[in-house]
Amino acid sequence: MILMREVKIPSGVKVAIEGNALKVSGKLGSTAKQLNQKLFEVKVTGDTITVDSKKHKKLAKKADLAAQAFTSEVQSATESVMNGIEHKMQAVSAHFPMTFEVKGDTLFVKNIFGERAPRSTKLVGDTKLEVKGQEVKVKGVDKYDVGQTIANIRKVCKSKDKDTRVFQDGLYLVREE
Repeated sequence: MILMREVKIPSGVKVAIEGNALKVSGKLGSTAKQLNQKLFEVKVTGDTITVDSKKHKKLAKKADLAAQAFTSEVQSATESVMNGIEHKMQAVSAHFPMTFEVKGDTLFVKNIFGERAPRSTKLVGDTKLEVKGQEVKVKGVDKYDVGQTIANIRKVCKSKDKDTRVFQDGLYLVREE
């Protein structure tokens, strides 16, 4: 089954094919999506992006699925460069009050589980953090960068060698916008 998919480009969004990537830019920033030229073709004409899966005998189903996935990635990217993505995380601490500090592209989590050395993690891509007391807001224009940053934060706050039923301290996702 070979289908041609189209994505409408909203006003204020610029889309261009640069090498092996589709670059999407808007008022909040820009993001790039990698093209798989073996499975599908992408054309930008006027205010539409056309994704057409290649007619390959053995890889027809895989090409169609890849084109469908790429289409949804591009739709998400065109919306996020205009509106942005924001996730709210809340600190939960029953035993030791923890604090957060952002220096450059690194987040330091201090006093988690009473540890003296701070735990640190890097922010992915152009993701920004806002820290207000026990609340952390993760903002960005690329859905995957924001999601990977949240995963890195959750991983760094995970308890090591402790019973997770008792030590539930950490930074948890509360709301997605």
